[in-house]
Amino acid sequence: MEHIIRGKFGRIVISSYANNPLKYGSRKTFHRSISSLWGGRALERSRPLLYQHYRYQRREYGMLIVRALRGVLKIRYLLLGGAVAGGGALQKKYQDWKDGMPDLKWLDEILPDNEKWQQWRGNLIEFKDNIKDNIAIDPRIKSLTESKLGEFRSWFDQRLDNAIEAADQQNGQLPPAVDGVFSSLSEFVDRLYSDTKDMNTVFAKPFSESTDRDERARRDAQTRLNNLQEEIIQTQIKYQRELEKLEKENKELRKQNLLLKQGKKAPLRKIKRSLIDMYSEVLDELADFDSGYNTQDQLPRVVVVGDQSSGKTSVLEMIAQARIFPRGAGEMMTRAPVKVTLSEGPYHVAQFRDSTREFDLTKESDLADLRREVELRMRNSVRGGKTVSSEVISMTVKGPGLQRMVLVDLPGIISTVTTDMASDTRECIKQMTQTYMNNPNAIILCIQDGAVDAERSNVTDLVAQCDPNGKRTIFVLTKVDLAEENLADPNRIRKILSGKLFPMKAIGYFAVVTGRGRKDDAIQTIKDYEENFFKNSKLFKDGVIRSTQVTTRNLSLAVADCFWKMVRETVEQQADAFKARRFNLETEWKNNFPRIREQDRDELFERARSEILDEVVNLSQVSPKQWEESLMTKIWDKVSSHVFENIYLPAAQTGSSETFNTSVDIKLRQWAEQALPAQSVESGWETLQQEFQNFMKKANQTPNHDDVFDLLKAAVVSEAMQRHSWEDKASEMLRVIQLNTLEDRTVGDKRDWDAAVKFLEISVKNKLKQTEDLLKTFLGPSAKERWLYWKYQSEEQAKRSAIKSELDKILYANERHPPLLSYDEMTTIRNNLLQRNSIEVDNEFIREVWFPVYRRHFLKQSLAKAYDCRKSFYLYHQQADVDCLDIVLFHRIQQMMKVTANALRQQITNREARRLDKEIKEVLEDYSQDIEKKEKLLTGRRVTLAEELKRVRQIQEKLEEFIQALSKEKNQNIENFKTAILGTFESLYL
Repeated sequence: MEHIIRGKFGRIVISSYANNPLKYGSRKTFHRSISSLWGGRALERSRPLLYQHYRYQRREYGMLIVRALRGVLKIRYLLLGGAVAGGGALQKKYQDWKDGMPDLKWLDEILPDNEKWQQWRGNLIEFKDNIKDNIAIDPRIKSLTESKLGEFRSWFDQRLDNAIEAADQQNGQLPPAVDGVFSSLSEFVDRLYSDTKDMNTVFAKPFSESTDRDERARRDAQTRLNNLQEEIIQTQIKYQRELEKLEKENKELRKQNLLLKQGKKAPLRKIKRSLIDMYSEVLDELADFDSGYNTQDQLPRVVVVGDQSSGKTSVLEMIAQARIFPRGAGEMMTRAPVKVTLSEGPYHVAQFRDSTREFDLTKESDLADLRREVELRMRNSVRGGKTVSSEVISMTVKGPGLQRMVLVDLPGIISTVTTDMASDTRECIKQMTQTYMNNPNAIILCIQDGAVDAERSNVTDLVAQCDPNGKRTIFVLTKVDLAEENLADPNRIRKILSGKLFPMKAIGYFAVVTGRGRKDDAIQTIKDYEENFFKNSKLFKDGVIRSTQVTTRNLSLAVADCFWKMVRETVEQQADAFKARRFNLETEWKNNFPRIREQDRDELFERARSEILDEVVNLSQVSPKQWEESLMTKIWDKVSSHVFENIYLPAAQTGSSETFNTSVDIKLRQWAEQALPAQSVESGWETLQQEFQNFMKKANQTPNHDDVFDLLKAAVVSEAMQRHSWEDKASEMLRVIQLNTLEDRTVGDKRDWDAAVKFLEISVKNKLKQTEDLLKTFLGPSAKERWLYWKYQSEEQAKRSAIKSELDKILYANERHPPLLSYDEMTTIRNNLLQRNSIEVDNEFIREVWFPVYRRHFLKQSLAKAYDCRKSFYLYHQQADVDCLDIVLFHRIQQMMKVTANALRQQITNREARRLDKEIKEVLEDYSQDIEKKEKLLTGRRVTLAEELKRVRQIQEKLEEFIQALSKEKNQNIENFKTAILGTFESLYL
């Protein structure tokens, strides 16, 4: 640390000894150094120099204080100038604001002037003196003590003085706001009228000494009070009309502004969605994702509940300002939840969520179409013999002046299930209502019919269970006009609207009139009727109902405020819940399917569509030879039974070549003209299906096969094959070809002969195998099987074995035995069985065993004949006596099958494959629109997890988008407020 001393002897730098001990060594050395610097003078001689420096610093401090005072004194001029300028600006601003205020001169015609106030005050004072001087207490009240009478008189004087003082305060003064005038004046009149009612109650008993003057004064006061209250009601109604007129003008201007703005926008620019539309989209996504309405959906909405025919739908229509719902006399009309999204727009229109049509609510024809569409959708949503459905019908209503909110109209709660309803209707409605109300963020709009006894209400108990504290319930009393006519005690309505009659609680109580019992009344007609009713209602005049508790307009404003308050308080919490759920689902997917991309049902269906259509294209890769071999195999499987049973065996068993050829020719022609073409077409259809399924099976065996598509592919192929039908002209074309081929008995070359022999051998062997299998079933296990495998014959099988032994003897004796047994042979067989085995059987039982035994015997002979005819082609060609007619028959059938297969193959490749491709595309298109089909055919945890993850992402993104828009609107409002405040301050400063 260094100390610098300035003076006339120069500048001396003194370093701190503590900081630099090495330089000076010691304190003594330090003093010698200083003395040497001053030329031998001692350090004490420097004191005058330090004192001058101290005086110089004090002078500098004084100058600083003077400068500060001078700056402070300048502020007074700034303040004075700012005050003068701000006063002028404030005066100008006040004048501009005053010029912008609406013209309220019409209030002068309604409110009393100073003279009337003074006259009214004098009447009250005169009324007070008359009552005090002339009213005597009934002698029958002598039991009262003098202290009680004095207390009563002082209380009465104080109430009259309060009334006169209130009149003085209101005398000739116009409050700064019109709402304040009506509020204070109404409160004053209500208080004055309450005092008068108390006086009437006190003096209701007949007084023996009351005079006519007292009675006349009371009547005059009562008349004046009624007239004044009537004037107040008229003033409120006129003020309400003026407000509605201004609002209509404002709406018209905003409508024109919206139209102008929309006209200036580029045609391709995306229209900005409103907050309520964005919120409604979130609710729609939740309705699709969570059809059971589970607890994870806790977003706010206004739930309209009430007993059946309590006026729920009418209240909703008054809020929407359109008759949009069907109605019936005493019939359940609301059969499913209807979600109505209300928003403001230039035109009054309605639109369903899944439709592009807009219904113009200003036209009766569109209103009628809308009501029919709502009724149709409700009836279509009810399935399985039910009366109500939980499927939500979503619609949007836009129009000038509509409050932004989302309402859900639920079926009315019933007390009795009628014969035309399902037995569980009451419980279904109750469960559905409780499900919606149990949402902790739902606003319950409880509708109570005022025309029925309160003890018959069912909805109030349910509301009390779901919202016991009434923090999110708004109570609405409907049909108040009928209640006024039917109720003898108006205090009952007072108790209802003050929350003292029903066990439930609410944050607000309202009384409305939503119609006159005529379903064709327009909304404006109902509003006029409601206004006139409350204007002339005794309930309103008697103070039973407050002005803030009446009309559907006040109700809609209150409901909208509660709705948006609940939305702002809970939407971020719900977004966080879906964010957490998304994280859990993504974690599950990464753990279970780490190498598979997330694909929902729609994406999987498109993949399956592509693979199926690829397999249809692969049909063109089948060679003609493969097609014809497959077709011939399928045709022979289809017709072999007919060939053996109806053509070959009957003709061959005759034993005559002439009879054989004649029988074969006749039966072949009949067959070709009748059944053969249809059987051939059916064979072609089955072959096409079989080849296509073979391609599908090969695709399923590839390493990259995904088994999630198997059910869908099988269902699509099966449905397409059921729809596919061969061309009608194909049968007629085949008939001609087949007739010409079957009539040709010529075997052209040795190759055809050998092919026919081989075809006959294979066919006879297959038939022989089938016959032996039948015989084995008839006879049971053989002797070897009985010895080695401990198998036993049944009683019938033992009888058949015995009969077979007798039949083998007959066939051994006569190898060319005819196909039928004679009567003598039957008798011989029965007698032999009875004598040797003690078995008694009838002729039918013997014939049953004879049929397969003789069939096997004959087929063995045919097979042996085919072996003999292998080398008989040249003998047959030289027309030698060769018994090979069987070969010629099967050659004719084989050639017919070849030409038929060739014709069918051409039809498949040229026409039917393309028609199958078209039908598969149609089936795929139908399935793509059927959500239930996709849910049934695309299953598994992988599918459901991907589907759930996709929907949760969509909901979370929409919620975040809505929250950003909500925050942006809030910030914009704050910025506007700040701008206004800054503008005011700038004006004041200038």
